[in-house]
Amino acid sequence: MAPPLAAPRFHAALPRGLLLRPRKPLPTWRRAARPDDQDLYVDDDIGDGFSFSGGKYAEAEGPSKSDEWFAQGRMVKAHALYGNKEKAKDPFFGLTMGSGSQSSGDVFNWFCVEAGSSSNPTVLLIHGFPSQAYSYRNVLPVLSDKYRSIAFDWLGFGFSDKPQPKYGFDYTLDEYTSALESLIDAVAPDKLSIVVQGYFAPIVVKYAKEHQDKLNHLILVNPPITDKHAKLPSTLACFSNFLLGEVFSQDPLRASDKALTSSGPYMMKEEDATVYRRPYLVSGASGFALNAITRAMGKDLKAYIESMRSILASDSWNTKTTICWGLRDRWLTYDGVEDFCDGLKHNVVQLPMAGHHAQEDRGEELGNILKRILRG
Repeated sequence: MAPPLAAPRFHAALPRGLLLRPRKPLPTWRRAARPDDQDLYVDDDIGDGFSFSGGKYAEAEGPSKSDEWFAQGRMVKAHALYGNKEKAKDPFFGLTMGSGSQSSGDVFNWFCVEAGSSSNPTVLLIHGFPSQAYSYRNVLPVLSDKYRSIAFDWLGFGFSDKPQPKYGFDYTLDEYTSALESLIDAVAPDKLSIVVQGYFAPIVVKYAKEHQDKLNHLILVNPPITDKHAKLPSTLACFSNFLLGEVFSQDPLRASDKALTSSGPYMMKEEDATVYRRPYLVSGASGFALNAITRAMGKDLKAYIESMRSILASDSWNTKTTICWGLRDRWLTYDGVEDFCDGLKHNVVQLPMAGHHAQEDRGEELGNILKRILRG
């Protein structure tokens, strides 16, 4: 007698709706001939050679949260590609990537969402690593009555361009600094205040050092600022592991859900999680970018933190600076933060119930804190 069949096993992290949904036929892949004799990934649906189920995670009635968020924003062109404009190829097989992994032109597209009157003072809201402008969705309306607030997706994240490394952008911290300058020139040519969260803070401080005359206020939210912060947490460092890093960075649940929820006390709704997950589902470009920026952070983060500390402690630094800290951050310890600020003119504001991504966890609370700081 044949042995009984084992019960199927499911990944505990997958949404129940996905497990119970009838499985769609997998898309058919073929290599198509191009006029220039290049090989190209072709998907009968949408996506590219690294997308999941043709770029669709699960069918749903009506517009998704991701669609609604995209409709609120616009694309801003800023920062030119370097080098030649040849088509990006995947690093495994050398085949030309799909359109989602190609640069959209000679200048990159940045996804920006704006709230408030253009006649009001400008506040630029900058997300951390890894995250999206979507994390500020509950901060934007709080600021909109008094400020023109702008949240954007960094290159490699959200709806912004995600160039394949070595094809116009390599995701180094120096490149990000230069790219930020180009974007700010495009969206806020006059004076502004900047709010930046997490591991992108050292990049913003480096920009700010050379543009203090342009800044009204700089607010750092859970920045890596002490020597203990110079090493990425294992949840992020795994994306730069030899061989496995490239595999992990293509896993939507590991790259979005786990990376976000492991950093604080988050109880994220599934509809919000799908917005963060979407870029890793529709194209391999997000995963390749994640792998590249993690490698760059592992290489240069320590030096950038040391530079940031030096800049903020310098006698020549005269920009009003505040550090907001979510005390339930599981990645960056609060130890040493107040000690660093003692003797300097920098204010420290604690958020007892917030984690690393304070704007995601306590968006409305952070928005009201920002308003009080900006009024000062």
